[in-house]
Amino acid sequence: MATIAMTHDEYELESELSATPPSPLWTLLEGRAFFELGAFYLSRPFLSQLPSGDGHSVMVLPGFMASNSSTVPMRRLLSDLGYASHGWNSGRNVRVDTELLHRLESQLAKLNDESGRKVSLIGWSLGGVLARELAKLHPDRVRLVISLGSPISDDRGHTNAAKLFEFFNGEEPEAMRGGRFEGLNIAPPVPTTSILTKTDGVVHWRGSVQQPSETPSENIEVYASHCGLGVNPSVMVAIADRLAQAEGEWAPFEPSMAQQWMFPTTGFS
Repeated sequence: MATIAMTHDEYELESELSATPPSPLWTLLEGRAFFELGAFYLSRPFLSQLPSGDGHSVMVLPGFMASNSSTVPMRRLLSDLGYASHGWNSGRNVRVDTELLHRLESQLAKLNDESGRKVSLIGWSLGGVLARELAKLHPDRVRLVISLGSPISDDRGHTNAAKLFEFFNGEEPEAMRGGRFEGLNIAPPVPTTSILTKTDGVVHWRGSVQQPSETPSENIEVYASHCGLGVNPSVMVAIADRLAQAEGEWAPFEPSMAQQWMFPTTGFS
């Protein structure tokens, strides 16, 4: 069982813990992402045999300071699996402002209108925060949301990139004014998956845990680095499984017997 659901009591306990960034040890070990990229290409023939898609559009949002180039391997795999895979049209993910939000809304609307089908959103780190908030604004256009190591907490103390983020965006980014981007821990009203790793060197794993929700939501733990989440083979297995579900027939992630070794079951207490 790789999907870990927290009880309300467990979540309240997590909320009482002071937010801290990841251990410096895990930050120093983020270079292992290069090995994860190598594992991605070595396992590419296997990954090409993952469940096929139904052709619906998937929009992939990169992490903080990253651009579409960081999500090329994932998007090529998704295209090979039968999805209409798209990067975002917003360059490097640095400033979270009203202009960015409007571009994301326009791109989502265009993909939805042109295909006549809801769009799945995948966001890496800060990209996952944006994907979740975009789904809250337009749940009628979004099929599901998958976030990878995203700081889905209102407390930026969970990430060691907080100071850099505030350098470019200020303590209150423009897009947050007017009551938007509040309650980041609240899941959007669409099926939502948070994929996280306890050895994340950028965002403490506690900051990526999805709280209990009335809408379908889950947490999936993997063995990965933060910078490797977008290419880690086990993450690709989970993403392919989530995307292959028929619309309206969401169920929690259950790896096959052959896949169980990829997914820890340690829980989040």
